[in-house]
Amino acid sequence: MIFHIVTIFPEFFRGPFEHGVTAKAKDAGLLDIRIHDLRDWTFDRHRTVDDRPFGGGEGMVLKCEPLFLAVESIWPERKPGQRAALMSAQGRRFDQAMARRFQELDELLIVCGRYEGVDERVAEQLVDEEVSIGDYVLSGGELGAAVIVDCVARLLPGVLGHPDSAVNESFSAGNRLDCPQYTRPADFRGWKVPDTLLSGNHEEIRKWRLRTALEKTARLRPDLLGDPVRPDNRKLDKEHEQRVADEGYREE
Repeated sequence: MIFHIVTIFPEFFRGPFEHGVTAKAKDAGLLDIRIHDLRDWTFDRHRTVDDRPFGGGEGMVLKCEPLFLAVESIWPERKPGQRAALMSAQGRRFDQAMARRFQELDELLIVCGRYEGVDERVAEQLVDEEVSIGDYVLSGGELGAAVIVDCVARLLPGVLGHPDSAVNESFSAGNRLDCPQYTRPADFRGWKVPDTLLSGNHEEIRKWRLRTALEKTARLRPDLLGDPVRPDNRKLDKEHEQRVADEGYREE
């Protein structure tokens, strides 16, 4: 898969993509990340990419011309399997479902917004969608672009060491978080690993992991279970209990 990132700070990405899983996947040829400097598509002495907003107001706005020229140069002809996204605080919130959708693409192009915003004609006429990584405002789209590339890249076949690593984790197995994880020592300062995990009984371990995943979801992210407000997160509601029962066992 090919990722294109259009930015005015290409040096920003030297860090995020030179370490960990993403770097290993690049070295193995499983993905290709191409960083494009937006200023390469400007023609004035100062390589200007922004201007004051029409109608007045604070801040500066990224101009549409260099962005159109950049995308049209990267993709002279748009093909199926290519999709362009604009990082924007006004965009649809990025989630695991969107990551899986992007993972099916041949190429994903991400435009990093900056300053007060981007000329609206970019959102309306150039990109396919606007994307946000959360309900807050960042100084620019570079952090969000790095998050998306990392999230999508780890879903690609062969990127993670174990094929099930991206399956049995938070948000991948339905709308629930991952179960609690433990490793050695089995007893640390009197805090012991649950006996079930040490039993060697794979069926009981499977049930324990499902139950505790649902419990953790109900405690930390009840909204994923369809409950936006829970007065007492220590108690599981009837919906959660029914979900547990549907999996073929009852809570103890």
